[in-house]
Amino acid sequence: MHIRFLFIVFLLSCHHSAQAIPTFKEVQQNFLSSDAILTDRNGISIHQLRINPKERKLAWVKLEDVSPALRMALVASEDKRFYQHGGVDWNAVAGAAWGNLWNKKTRGASTITMQLAGLLEEDLRRKSAARSAGQKITQAVVAQWLERSWRKDQILEAYLNLVAFKGELVGVHALSRVMFDKHPSGLDKIEAAIAVALIRGPNASVTKVAERACATLKEQALPQFCANLAGQTTQYFARLTAKSDVARTISGPQLAPHLARKLFAANKGPLLLHSTLDASTQQFARDALVRQLSALVDRNIEDGAVLAIDNQSGDVLVWVGSSGALSDANQVDGVLALRQAGSTLKPFLYELAIEKKWLTAASILDDSAVNLPTASGLYIPQNYDKHFKGLVSVRTALGSSLNIPAVRTLVTVTPELFFQRLQQLGFGLRESGDYYGFSLALGSADVSLLALTNAYRSLANQGQFSALRSSDTDPLKLVLTRVMDPAAAFIVSDILSDRAARASTFGLENALSTRIWSAVKTGTSKDMRDNWCIGYSDRYTVGVWVGNASGAPMWDVSGVTGAAPVWQEVMQYLHQHRVAQKGNEKNGAANIAPAGVVTQAIEYEAQLEARRTEYFLPGTEQSKISFARPDQIRPVIRYPTAGMLVAIDPDIPPERQRIRFAAQGVKQAMWLLDGKASVNTNKANPTALSIDWMPWPGKHLLQLIDDKGLVLDQIRFEVRGALVRIDAPSGKAVKQKKIQLESPRPK
Repeated sequence: MHIRFLFIVFLLSCHHSAQAIPTFKEVQQNFLSSDAILTDRNGISIHQLRINPKERKLAWVKLEDVSPALRMALVASEDKRFYQHGGVDWNAVAGAAWGNLWNKKTRGASTITMQLAGLLEEDLRRKSAARSAGQKITQAVVAQWLERSWRKDQILEAYLNLVAFKGELVGVHALSRVMFDKHPSGLDKIEAAIAVALIRGPNASVTKVAERACATLKEQALPQFCANLAGQTTQYFARLTAKSDVARTISGPQLAPHLARKLFAANKGPLLLHSTLDASTQQFARDALVRQLSALVDRNIEDGAVLAIDNQSGDVLVWVGSSGALSDANQVDGVLALRQAGSTLKPFLYELAIEKKWLTAASILDDSAVNLPTASGLYIPQNYDKHFKGLVSVRTALGSSLNIPAVRTLVTVTPELFFQRLQQLGFGLRESGDYYGFSLALGSADVSLLALTNAYRSLANQGQFSALRSSDTDPLKLVLTRVMDPAAAFIVSDILSDRAARASTFGLENALSTRIWSAVKTGTSKDMRDNWCIGYSDRYTVGVWVGNASGAPMWDVSGVTGAAPVWQEVMQYLHQHRVAQKGNEKNGAANIAPAGVVTQAIEYEAQLEARRTEYFLPGTEQSKISFARPDQIRPVIRYPTAGMLVAIDPDIPPERQRIRFAAQGVKQAMWLLDGKASVNTNKANPTALSIDWMPWPGKHLLQLIDDKGLVLDQIRFEVRGALVRIDAPSGKAVKQKKIQLESPRPK
């Protein structure tokens, strides 16, 4: 009586366990692939990414999409009476029991349905040891429950998707792609036999798998396929470990690997994400980059990246992080990698100077040799072609990307003020403006293609900055920030679109010219290590970087010959195949001037440049441009530089040591040192811009003031060391008497 009671309780528990088994639809819905899928803005799959390192499972495969040869081989090998029994093959159970009684080796009585029960129920899954008697009974009960609840085709379909084959491979889809390099629908009789042989012995040797596969073929009356089966099995096994066949484990498209990794790392959980990319444009940009780099293979260049943005929405339409197979470092994301900006920062420098009304597009700058004293020594910038153009307008200086005028402009703007503007534009520079110094004008800072291209998008949007959107998980509504003056941004855009302004360096016909209105700038970093082309139309902003991820220099590659051809191709493609964007129907329209822009006809003294109509901010317009206007450059202190540390030499008599205060941009001014007027050693010209001062230890504030007492510029510097002399007769150190350095403050 007691034993019967326990047996009833056991059956009830089995019944409860069977009732907990999910439905076929639930199993199908809860099936998680080891890969995540990234789609484009239209729902087209563009990238498949492996995210589960423990097991390899691909998308669920319907039974009708599985090769008939595999279905037949599975039934022949694992469960001959699959379509006749109700979950338990009692004939097989009896045969197994009889064999065990006489200690004979038998196949076993586990049906496909019972094996599926073991895959669905955690308590029934086979671990290292064999299942207990109780587990086997429960497995049989659950199998019968499945047969009453599911159809035979559903049982077979679920089993083929959930069963483990070899190593990390789970499901027939993963096995077919990795081992046989084909979809499950294409498996032939030999491949099907090998597949089902792996089910019975996932860790079996090649020889054993071939023997079992041959046995399965014979059971199907196909012994002729056993010939050379061992050799074929060996070949398929080799694919599982060959490094060259890693791509074989990915069955989906591979268009955006870098963005996919970034998005799935940031959005842990969902296996399907929708990006803002456009599939056709993404593929075109990738191919354009590969074509260009392949043509430059003899120039020691192998890496590149492309980014394209919708100006209005901030949607990223293209994210090509590398040149793929051309690169030895194709896992590095060139869109996010930090590289030297080169001349691509110049537009933001000139915009700031125009915005502050220190310069206009018509202002004259001197493109001649310059030596700038800095805290670390002289800074001697050079133009790209090692030549000087003499006096040029700001329009020509920016359009032709002349280095010396840009550095002179930064002297006016100051590195710190320029640094602050770059930070407002989202560059996230790691150091301060004083750290970069005057070299910041020529792009000494490390920037990413992402930040650089979005900053140019702010120029395209006439000074408004916002973050970018790369997936539907990003905020839909943009937070716009006014960073630049709209009128000044418009003027810079007009310069960057002016073919004549860039003609002296690039000529009239080059890869920077497009059939639609566009503004564009190139850049090349020191030693030709980085090459950029960033530009925009009324609707899109496109950025391209080419170079070497290793930092190795390219050979004779400039912005026009390196990145620009890719930029031009992508920009033209975007306007020919417009990406659908609700409420944005513009397509290549000209730059429209905002309120506050003044149009003025100008001419230059001695016809320095041709007459033209120029744009100005209100109050800065002028018709006649003279060479010698003192207000062309804002008054600034050139020496000492901000933060400079000066050391007094104890071996030189103090009266012979001097620091020269030097300024530019104003004919007459007065110096204030620590709030007091400094004595000018130039007696002939008390208001000269260059005076000599005997250094005195301490931290000092040096100011340049006009005749009204207004501060034109100021810097802080420090002098270290002691003023001492040695008394020869006694050999004792004697403090030097302080020399009077100040005179009364001017009235």
